[in-house]
Amino acid sequence: MSDTLPSFEDTTDFENADRGFVGALVPAVVKAADGRVVYDNDAYAFLAADCPETAHPSLWRQAQLCSRQGLYEVTEGIYQVRGLDLSNMTLVEGDRGIVVIDPLISTETAAAALALYRAHRGDRPVTGLIYTHSHGDHFGGARGVLPAGAEEGVPVLAPAGFLEHAVSENVYAGNAMTRRAAYMYGANLPKAPDAQIGAGLGSTTSTGTISLIPPTVDITATGQEETVDGVRIVFQLTPGTEAPAEMNFLFPDHRALCLAENATHNMHNILTLRGAVVRDARIWARYLDEAVDYFHGRYDVAFASHHWPTWGHDNVVEFLTGQRDLYAYLHDQTLRLLNDGLTGPEIAERIELPPALAKSWHARGYYGSLHHNSKAVYQRYLGWFDGNAAHLWEHPPVELARRYVDVAGGPDEILAKARAYGEEGDLRFAATLLDHLVFAQPENTAAKEALAGVYDRLGHGAENGPWRNFYLTAAQELRHGVSGEMVDSTNPEMVGALSVPMLIDSVAVRIDGPRAWGDDLTVDLVLTDDGTRRRLTLHNGALTHREVAAPRTPAGLTLTLSKRQLLGLLAGEGTESLGIGTEGDPALLTRLFSYVTKADPLFPIVTP
Repeated sequence: MSDTLPSFEDTTDFENADRGFVGALVPAVVKAADGRVVYDNDAYAFLAADCPETAHPSLWRQAQLCSRQGLYEVTEGIYQVRGLDLSNMTLVEGDRGIVVIDPLISTETAAAALALYRAHRGDRPVTGLIYTHSHGDHFGGARGVLPAGAEEGVPVLAPAGFLEHAVSENVYAGNAMTRRAAYMYGANLPKAPDAQIGAGLGSTTSTGTISLIPPTVDITATGQEETVDGVRIVFQLTPGTEAPAEMNFLFPDHRALCLAENATHNMHNILTLRGAVVRDARIWARYLDEAVDYFHGRYDVAFASHHWPTWGHDNVVEFLTGQRDLYAYLHDQTLRLLNDGLTGPEIAERIELPPALAKSWHARGYYGSLHHNSKAVYQRYLGWFDGNAAHLWEHPPVELARRYVDVAGGPDEILAKARAYGEEGDLRFAATLLDHLVFAQPENTAAKEALAGVYDRLGHGAENGPWRNFYLTAAQELRHGVSGEMVDSTNPEMVGALSVPMLIDSVAVRIDGPRAWGDDLTVDLVLTDDGTRRRLTLHNGALTHREVAAPRTPAGLTLTLSKRQLLGLLAGEGTESLGIGTEGDPALLTRLFSYVTKADPLFPIVTP
């Protein structure tokens, strides 16, 4: 992105971020039942100072805005709690109680946010729950606002496909995503001017208990209207934008528009650095354009699940139009350059935003970046391979690194050259050389310290929050090794929300294929919940499954069980203790489970 920054004299964002302030949580520290701190907004008090040399001034400004904390009035009858998690929780007052939108990541922070609202607005019951989309920071705290048993009779609204996408993302590739998310949000970094100052989209993620209450009302089409506790809502379905299942919606009686996470005060990710399915920037822009037209004239304020609202109909139109153009330009120019034969890295170096967008604070790359987003668009269309045959069958990192070190003249020579590049200001190539040396000689402490120093400098100069956190967490890991707590995204309630086919898929992706190559077995599951029969086949190291009405051949083992019993079985309980009916050879189950592996939640990233 252009080095020309917007004007720091424009304080509109600060005025909007402070507008409608009702009261703050004091102290702004949220703890779990065992006393463990799961979120501490007071740790960001240092942001009140001027920007130090260890931070990009634009990211420092964004961090100051994101650290605002408290209960805010958006418009009459609509309130937001901001600064108690990465995301916002919105509360809409109805006839009898409140409709909660996006109950944060953790039950503890959601409960604290609800308590803050009630302290100022009264002890109103939760009479509705809305998930704007399928990412964990928008549903994980559900039990904090609706404890077990309290959801009876309370409608839970979500876009079509929400449940499948919400749980599959956290299960199939959840271990790797969670590990990388610790880098992306700087979860294990201290909160300090030279360390974690924010994540661009918010300050950081909470580390409490994740929960999920399944939706009871699906939003299946744009124009669908629902009334919850007397509150009228008009929906716009936006699948494939910021999330696979997402929606915007209007409160016509409040003249307020919720933009979910489709339009926030930064450039968002087309491919998040923690890893995800590549998003469609073309569709994203198209749905923003549709929102401009579809909701025109029916609102006076727009708010989202992150950041602060925008007031004034014309201001919202200008904001949405800019966001639309941002994703459309990113998509189309990447395709233009791609079709001229440029590769992902080449496009990332070439592409620039139009001056009007580059000078708009809401288009800056605090969370996504023009550099890695253009690579994501390239990946969506052409994949990882750039067409150069030399890149088709390269050595893996360690073997490649050893050869580079040898070609460069050995470890001492490559270390000296890397330091020279660093002194000259070419930190990018210094990092490349030192990375090769660390992978070739992971025991080389001088190389690791030199690389950590380069990462410090790259992080302190980054305008993008996740880039900063990745660099600084990499430096921390090089110096101190792998450490830190991991958020459990596969807790029993999350796993319980999976369908039976998805549960089996979650086992299939953990089969140790080479060990299972020579085995051949079939297990039938007869589900008492609905009477269906599902056949599991392990063959050539692959576990596949399908629904069968009348099997042509008998299975080696048939289990008659409910979904609840299946969950117990997958958790390690025995068939007898669970009361599961068995027919055939029970040893087949033991054989099958013997091939199921357990992922390492703390695998190394910047060392072999």
